[in-house]
Amino acid sequence: MQEKASAPGWLSLGPSGPIRHCPSPHFDARPSAGPLDLLVIHNISLPKGVYGGPEIEALFCGQLDAERHPSFADLKGLKVSSHFLIRRDGGLVQFVATTDRAWHAGQSEFQSRTSCNDFSIGIELEGSDDEAFTPVQMTQLLGLSALLVTAHSSLRYVVGHSDIAPGRKTDPGPFFDWQTFLSGCQETGLGLTNPFLKII
Repeated sequence: MQEKASAPGWLSLGPSGPIRHCPSPHFDARPSAGPLDLLVIHNISLPKGVYGGPEIEALFCGQLDAERHPSFADLKGLKVSSHFLIRRDGGLVQFVATTDRAWHAGQSEFQSRTSCNDFSIGIELEGSDDEAFTPVQMTQLLGLSALLVTAHSSLRYVVGHSDIAPGRKTDPGPFFDWQTFLSGCQETGLGLTNPFLKII
């Protein structure tokens, strides 16, 4: 594991302790035009519904053994990454510098802008569409979001992958508690909003 704490765009400390760095080869430079103003929330588990294994990190680092499980067949040779992963136990992993473009959103559109990877930061929650995320994950997500807003003052919006790729993606899924998360964003003064939703 390569230490990136002193490099631009790498966070050394998360809301409750160190962030582990697992540098991914799957990234490139952001285009210079336009602000970095969007957080995108995803979920991921490999295999689906199985937690705590090394497969997510292996996927993002280009080291996944596609023969390890039948469901991995479609992932062979896939080049994807995210900036951050929040494990079920709250552990934080960073794969790509926030100043660089991670490959997490794919074909996507937000407010008439396509290619959301260009102007977003991707955060993966270890989980699935079929069950709730853990309380510590939600706490870490709010704390990480605060750190990112501090580091990138242009951040204004937070959305789900399904918001920017409707019909193609469903994550973070129906069990993601947008109400509580967005209320937390308001209470802590983050100024992050999801224009697809309203807080009741």
